[in-house]
Amino acid sequence: MKISVLGLGYVGLPLACAIAKNTNYNAVGYDLSLDKVNKIKNRISPIDDEQCAEDLKTTNLEVSNESAILSGSDVYIVCVPTPVLDDYTPDLTPVKSACEIIAKYLVKGQSVIIESTINPGVCDEIVIPILEELTNLKAGLDFDVAHCPERINPGDAKWNVYNIPRNIGSTSLETTKKLADFYRSVIIGQVNEMPDLKTAEATKIIENTFRDINIAFVNELAKSFDVLGIDLKKVIEGASNKPFAFMPHFPSCGVGGHCIPVDPYYLIERAKQSGFDHKFLKLAREINNSMPAYTIDLLADGLNIYKRTINGTKIGLLGMSYKANVGDIRESPSIELKEILIQKGAALEIYDPYFPEMSTCSSIDELLDKSYAIVLATDHKEFKIITGKQLLDHNVQVVIDGKNCLDRESIKSENVYYKGIGIK
Repeated sequence: MKISVLGLGYVGLPLACAIAKNTNYNAVGYDLSLDKVNKIKNRISPIDDEQCAEDLKTTNLEVSNESAILSGSDVYIVCVPTPVLDDYTPDLTPVKSACEIIAKYLVKGQSVIIESTINPGVCDEIVIPILEELTNLKAGLDFDVAHCPERINPGDAKWNVYNIPRNIGSTSLETTKKLADFYRSVIIGQVNEMPDLKTAEATKIIENTFRDINIAFVNELAKSFDVLGIDLKKVIEGASNKPFAFMPHFPSCGVGGHCIPVDPYYLIERAKQSGFDHKFLKLAREINNSMPAYTIDLLADGLNIYKRTINGTKIGLLGMSYKANVGDIRESPSIELKEILIQKGAALEIYDPYFPEMSTCSSIDELLDKSYAIVLATDHKEFKIITGKQLLDHNVQVVIDGKNCLDRESIKSENVYYKGIGIK
């Protein structure tokens, strides 16, 4: 069988490599980026994924930025991004474009699997109509459509494409079983067969919306407990010893990544089209979107103690990635932190070892040496070992810990001002 993967990013490339490792399949990959394709051809992983980098060295995966490589596929798997526009409405352009490309090669007996995160109804209302209109074929009769939402967690050493359980639903239960067996042949994680397309589509949306809501809860608590003089981190640690019905989430300077800050908007918008207003989900998004500005407010408060303002002060921003130890900037709160600091007139310095092209400094020490105050926005391992003495040696006076990951006692012992999100 020939299996084609469209989109070779954090989702598509690990999956394509996993498929290519099974000698029963002829795996090919398609991506618009020539740079990405050339790296893969040279067996260099364009993403931060150790497992994928190892797999790439030992597989015969063929890739191209020319869609002709898709011709003759038995299965087409769509792994393209599903971002939101500036007004937070879903941007399904990449999915639509992928379907239009597949339609050029789709013939009877083939299957299309969407792994990209989509709201309930996209397969029935967008994917299938595009494929049917452009091919004159009938979904469920001439070809099959399924949804198996991705669950990749970049930078996670434990969970990867092989062992994360999956859900899949399609145009028929028979097709679902067939395609579920395909996944079972390339991964070891459980593959759960869902009753239909919409149910499968809804699983990924509520997974990440659940996380967004709980993060919003603790972010709001961080603001509240700061006023009340309560250390939220200690509270969460205490609540976490309950052996049931509590799941700890932690506050920070914002929510980033390709899923949590995006997926809720897909459900909000689709429900709106059907006349339902997701007030709770919108409020959670509003709270989490407010955290970068709140973090800068904390910075202003800290500087005020020293009779300084952000305007004209040398501020160091540590981290541009949305999460620790990966070079991924999608929806990163650091982008907004940077913009706010520039708008407020800060003399801004930036350092992120994963983004040298965005950094103004080449090392942590250089950034500290140039900074009166720092804002830690990403908890990279290189940043978490910063000590109070190191800050004092570089004359850093104010520290805003946007990830609550620094040794605050070490910092405070050197009389350096420290403030975390929800902790003092």
